[in-house]
Amino acid sequence: MKKLIYLCAIFATAFAFQGCNSSTKDARQTADSLNMVKDTTSNASKTGGIAVEPTDSEFATKAAVGGMAEVEFAKLALTKTSDPQLKEFATMMVTDHGKANEELIAIAKIKNITLPMGLDEAHQKKMTELTQKTGKDFDKAYTDAMVEGHKSTLDLMKNEAKNGSDVDLKSFATNTEMVVQKHLDMINMIHNRMK
Repeated sequence: MKKLIYLCAIFATAFAFQGCNSSTKDARQTADSLNMVKDTTSNASKTGGIAVEPTDSEFATKAAVGGMAEVEFAKLALTKTSDPQLKEFATMMVTDHGKANEELIAIAKIKNITLPMGLDEAHQKKMTELTQKTGKDFDKAYTDAMVEGHKSTLDLMKNEAKNGSDVDLKSFATNTEMVVQKHLDMINMIHNRMK
């Protein structure tokens, strides 16, 4: 019963914080806000608190949004590009980032981290831009977005692997870093070919 009351209080507080903020929040900001109101505790499953430091939960929300975006952009690329290398790359994105997303969801569940349920504002904007492009314009825009996104994701993973507090998230970041580096190398080769 105490757990139920505690969880209700968390959600009420989260909605109160949202109500006080006159600007709309995107999915990642909402998840970060929900994570902020949870108590940091080593016994998250019994108390309803969060089992990681705020920097680790922020890493998780950023990684989740980035991973979702990679999959969504790749699915779009599979329908829009006729370039065989980009199709191969996009297929790899769906597979690899889909797997990483599932791993992160499993860790977040254990640690009681709320992850975003959709893309954040920046990734939504990029998706809209990509949707409006066709042919070679799409291929170039998608490739540019993948180079930029993988550089950013690689930095995110390296930082968590080096500076993170949570052992499970550090391990996830280390393993994912190697995959992201492989993706970056491949998309850089495609990008250089398109110049």
